[in-house]
Amino acid sequence: MSDLLDDPTPGQNTPEYTVSDISGEVKRTLEGAFGRIRVRGEVGRVFKARSGHLYYDIKDDRNVLACTTWKGQISGLSVVPEEGLEVVVTGRLTAFGAQSKYNLNVEEVAVAGQGALMALLEKRKKQLETEGLFAPERKKPLPYLPQIIGVVTSPSGAVIRDILHRLRDRFPRKVLIWPVAVQGANCAPEVARAIEGFNQLTPGGALPRPDLIIVARGGGSIEDLWGFNEEAVARAAAASDIPLISAVGHETDTTLIDFVSDRRAPTPTAAAELAVPVRMELLAWTGEQGARLSRSAADAVQRRSQRLRDLSRALPRAEALLDNPRQRLDQVTERLPNALLRGVQNRRVKLLDISAHLRPSTLRNLVDTRKDRWRNLSSRLSRRPLERELGAQNDALLRLSERLNAAQIVRLERMRQQLVATDRLRETLSYRATLDRGYAVVRAENKLITTKAQAAGHQVLEIEFSDGKLTTGSTASKPATKKQKPAPPDQGSLF
Repeated sequence: MSDLLDDPTPGQNTPEYTVSDISGEVKRTLEGAFGRIRVRGEVGRVFKARSGHLYYDIKDDRNVLACTTWKGQISGLSVVPEEGLEVVVTGRLTAFGAQSKYNLNVEEVAVAGQGALMALLEKRKKQLETEGLFAPERKKPLPYLPQIIGVVTSPSGAVIRDILHRLRDRFPRKVLIWPVAVQGANCAPEVARAIEGFNQLTPGGALPRPDLIIVARGGGSIEDLWGFNEEAVARAAAASDIPLISAVGHETDTTLIDFVSDRRAPTPTAAAELAVPVRMELLAWTGEQGARLSRSAADAVQRRSQRLRDLSRALPRAEALLDNPRQRLDQVTERLPNALLRGVQNRRVKLLDISAHLRPSTLRNLVDTRKDRWRNLSSRLSRRPLERELGAQNDALLRLSERLNAAQIVRLERMRQQLVATDRLRETLSYRATLDRGYAVVRAENKLITTKAQAAGHQVLEIEFSDGKLTTGSTASKPATKKQKPAPPDQGSLF
């Protein structure tokens, strides 16, 4: 009986499990015992697969916990795990039976304390500074008076109202607002996209590209401002072709975007003050500069006028300039008759000397010599070449005569036109044109009468009108016709 009750093989009554059964039981036990948990530790190895899933380790001084964040969960993380960062992760513990491993499916990552955040911030800051993103020479100057200002901030906060109010007080400008989340997981990607979006706008397009960008947010804790410490935001601000002002937090708050931006403002209101000048101060300055310009121009004119008066006093009088030429003219005038007489006498003496050598026989000998020479030349010339030469010269003479006649005709026509034009000018300038407008010329005894006193001294006056002359006085009036020759202009007086 004892043989029937005894188990000859130890453990033979233990139930058997398959590998999958064991893996499933382990997974259910882990998920049931722990559920959703929070684990604190230091981030170790970080690996992002091609599929987009994120694999990393959380460790302490003795053990390592494998963690997984699926592709669709990464966008919900407020902090992306980085090696060496102390974090608190929240998720569900599960097992992976294919490899007999357990891991934590992480849904949320938070930095474990402000000290860890500052350490991470310093690490990123050193990395960006090493790349030269903080260098002063790469910072762009702000435009003096931007036409359009782009503001990246929350549209519902007090920050945008403060900026718009300050711009309206100082110098109203057009403002484009790109609404973003200013804290939380969506802050960093939205701010980076906003900066890149403003830079991609076309200048002068339907939605114009801004001349200046302001990234603004009110004050808060380091966790609230952490989105502006993300590397994506810092690199987007550094790559911006548009000058950028960072106005994140209060004056004591410092974020990574402050170091890479072209200008940092302590507050959003101060950013608006940096963006535009004060309109009234600018108008006052331009008015002052205009007044200075007017005063300078007036002073310059006054100084040059005084200088001209000083120089004019140093110049000699016009009469004094003509004294020496007048004196030389008088001297030459006095010497001219004597010089003419001496010249005539010298030429008379020279003529007498030449005529003394002339004799009739000399002239006859000269004439005979010339006759002989002529006979010799005439005998050497044949009649036919002479005729040809004369004919050629005749033709040349005819051509020259024709050209001369044509040139003479052209010249006479030109002179006739000039004479007609001069005559028209003479008629225009003649005093008779003035007579046609109702004036008259008064003469007495062929003398010009220009005053009433002169006219009273004569009994007979001759008055010339545009259509003739009229004689007044004791003799009968006999009007003259227009055919009479008009007196020269310098012999008439108009009244």
